[in-house]
Amino acid sequence: MRIAREARPFLLVTGLPALVAVYWAVQTAGLAANLLTILLLVLTGFIAFFFRDPERVSPPEPNAILASGDGRIVAVEPIEDPWVGDAVKVSVFLSIFNVHVNRMPCAGRVERVEHVPGQFKLAFVDKASEDNERTEIAVEGAAGRVIVKQIAGLIARRIVCRLVPEQRVEAGERFGLIRFGSRIDHILPASAEIRVAIKDRVLGGETVIGVLTT
Repeated sequence: MRIAREARPFLLVTGLPALVAVYWAVQTAGLAANLLTILLLVLTGFIAFFFRDPERVSPPEPNAILASGDGRIVAVEPIEDPWVGDAVKVSVFLSIFNVHVNRMPCAGRVERVEHVPGQFKLAFVDKASEDNERTEIAVEGAAGRVIVKQIAGLIARRIVCRLVPEQRVEAGERFGLIRFGSRIDHILPASAEIRVAIKDRVLGGETVIGVLTT
């Protein structure tokens, strides 16, 4: 299983002490050494699990908009966006047990990447879309404009986005990660055919959440 590169510092912090603890436990066979070894190994395993980065196969459907992350749909609602215009917001909540690697919803050119400071409310609450710290990515696709928002949550305090303006991207391409529970908002034109509903489970880079009409 591939592991995202952002895991490396965490694995060093827990993995090296885990190896030392294993050696200590073997040498002493004491209860404290055994408990510490188990704790560090479990923590290291959880970090590897959280930062897992499985391969995904994006469907070839024309003008499809893919989910940018794994999780559960928590909002599908009409909004007005200054760049997209009349739009639909499709929000995905990512728990700590979901894959947190983020993928591009469509092919196109990155027009804007903007970090917006904010709060750290629970990510599944709707106000998190506007109040929480986030990174907004505007993409000009072949069939229309799409915005993706990486939104921090109560536990997630670190957003990683590797995109830069004018960069060309492909649908399903990895572009970042949000650490330890988060939310992703997709802003689609109102004319898009929405393929998901609240409580649906989606996979980043694979599930079609909508189709743009030309």
